[in-house]
Amino acid sequence: MSQPGLTRNLTLPLVTLYGLGNILGAGIYVLVGEVARSAGDFTPLAFLLAAVIALLTALSFAELAARFPYSAGEARYIFEAFHMKRLSTLTGMLIIFTGIISAATMSRGFLAYLGVFINLPDILVLMLLTGTLALIAAWGIKQSIYTAAVLTVIEIGGLLLIIGIGMTVTEPQPSPTFTDAAISNVSWLGVFGGAFLAFYAFIGFEDMVNVAEEIKRPETTLPLAIFLALGGATVLYVMVAVAALQVLPAGELGAASAPLAEVFTTATGRSPIVITAISLLAVINGALVQIIMASRVLYGMAQQDLVWRRFGHIDHRSHTPVLATVVVSSVILLAALWLPLATLATITGYLLLLLFCLINLALVRIKLNATTAPAGFCVPLFVPFIAGLASLGFVAIQSFILLTK
Repeated sequence: MSQPGLTRNLTLPLVTLYGLGNILGAGIYVLVGEVARSAGDFTPLAFLLAAVIALLTALSFAELAARFPYSAGEARYIFEAFHMKRLSTLTGMLIIFTGIISAATMSRGFLAYLGVFINLPDILVLMLLTGTLALIAAWGIKQSIYTAAVLTVIEIGGLLLIIGIGMTVTEPQPSPTFTDAAISNVSWLGVFGGAFLAFYAFIGFEDMVNVAEEIKRPETTLPLAIFLALGGATVLYVMVAVAALQVLPAGELGAASAPLAEVFTTATGRSPIVITAISLLAVINGALVQIIMASRVLYGMAQQDLVWRRFGHIDHRSHTPVLATVVVSSVILLAALWLPLATLATITGYLLLLLFCLINLALVRIKLNATTAPAGFCVPLFVPFIAGLASLGFVAIQSFILLTK
């Protein structure tokens, strides 16, 4: 029998929800407090600044996805720009590594959230979780993306609940004033420090390019889906930050270990079990989309002869890379059980920023060498140049943080 390929089942709404779920994750349920600790009453502004910085690199990814709509997109972009097979392989392995560490970190977070409801042995929970998610991912791209889409809608519902609570609170906290005197007294270092933290809440849009071979009309659908997902996340983050500050002062919000649960309890006087349950589903969703992404990168690299060809095998019934999915899920389980995830997660964020620098540089080189623009989406040359400098600036900040720890 001939080798089957991936099937193009994904429409714009499904891809947008997939990307939005990947961006949102469970981080916002904790990260809003970390940002508030730095930016204070100007936490919404910090999220907005982070969104602008993320948008620059998202524009580069959108054009590259329109030019080269393939799985293992980042590895393909690097090869098309520099024609260096080893660098392309290293890029693809880095993407897989970040996905595995992200999913493993979320899996460990799942243990904490599940402990609110029931206590089970860690190894049993992790095996059941990764096994179930692997089965969903191997079942079929349409089925697995539908599952992720449903979980994303529930997660959005949780954030809308917080927004609704904040907007209807009877005695809101005083809002910051934007007079000249007030603005001159703002700690802009704190705002930009908060924006640096908030930037990590927007990471995830880059993973959308790795399902390009399963999207209908990817040259136009994928760039639009990237912008819709990033725009939707921005609106939700800013509104959540505003709502949270209506309920709690910035100092209390920053001191809370579970800030949105604290907002819910303070505003309603009820147990935050609903928010906890939604956080649990958000963790599951985040781990699922990482398994889908990493397995597609491994598949795409096999198609480009960068790794063992067997990883590029597609099952005749499910039309998914089953072997790649099993391998990725198994490594996630091992990482969740034995690796020091806190250190690895920090290093992963640092490496991902380096990758953003490289991707923007790749687009600069491709645009300088190209004779025609892509039909789907195109940005001016200065966009990847500025985006690369912004990413490099974040790398410098992250390097300083790592060296001073």
